[in-house]
Amino acid sequence: MSDMQPTQTESQDQEFEVLLITGMSGAGRSHAADSVEDMGWYVVDNLPPNLLVPLVDMMTSSGSKVHKLAAVIDVRSRAYFDDLAQVLNHLDDLGVKCRILFLDASDDVLIQRYESVRRPHPLQHGRRLIDGIHEERVLLEHLKDRADIVLDTSSTSIHELSTALYEALLGNGTDTMAVHIFSFGFKYGMPLDADFVADVRFLPNPFWVEQLRELNGNDQPVYDYVLGSAGAQHFLDAYSEAIETAIHGYIQEDKHFVTIAVGCTGGQHRSVAMSRALADRLRRKGLTVTVSARELARHQHA
Repeated sequence: MSDMQPTQTESQDQEFEVLLITGMSGAGRSHAADSVEDMGWYVVDNLPPNLLVPLVDMMTSSGSKVHKLAAVIDVRSRAYFDDLAQVLNHLDDLGVKCRILFLDASDDVLIQRYESVRRPHPLQHGRRLIDGIHEERVLLEHLKDRADIVLDTSSTSIHELSTALYEALLGNGTDTMAVHIFSFGFKYGMPLDADFVADVRFLPNPFWVEQLRELNGNDQPVYDYVLGSAGAQHFLDAYSEAIETAIHGYIQEDKHFVTIAVGCTGGQHRSVAMSRALADRLRRKGLTVTVSARELARHQHA
């Protein structure tokens, strides 16, 4: 029995979607691509537009589990860039959902950013920096008009840009947060990658109940025994409320992934059952939660 829930990218019947990330050089395309990748998109950088349709065909006809393709397309494609309008029309004809994310910034901010990294603009060609910026604006003007999402990053920090992208693509609040809960045994070592660690060794140990010893927290008799123990429900109520409060704060601080470890002595009974129960409570609050069991996986592969 498993509590692992399929993510959006794992759903076989999910509609295929393409996101084009474009805009002014220096406006934050690379940071946007990183954020989109964190959301579960398969990201391809500096893709010539005329290769987009073959890539979509390959991903939609080969049984690929990738359902969200993000392509960073910009003036580095140079000679290929003029093909983009035709490619977009072709995707429309194929019925592929396609959105355009356009990142922009004021000229003075773009100049400041380029001067800070001491790199030439891709369209500068030995001229003044502002000449390259102006040429790029003209080249991208029609694409900006066609964009579904336009973000001006002139006064936006990296974290604020990420938050804006999550809101634009996923919505507000808990919809942007992914939570993973895993059980573990303290006897095998503390986890190093958890944001929160809960110790449920205060609950009675099913190991000492003969008919439960060879079972684990995914088995209903063990689950019922643990959840029926004194203090279990009160702990879950209080702990889930504390986690929810922290999660809302994390979202405001541009943290969208939280890992919670729940530990007991051996990681077989109490921690497994309590992880499942905690996940159920957080899901009822609208959070996306996955669950795994570190020690059960260890024994399966031993």
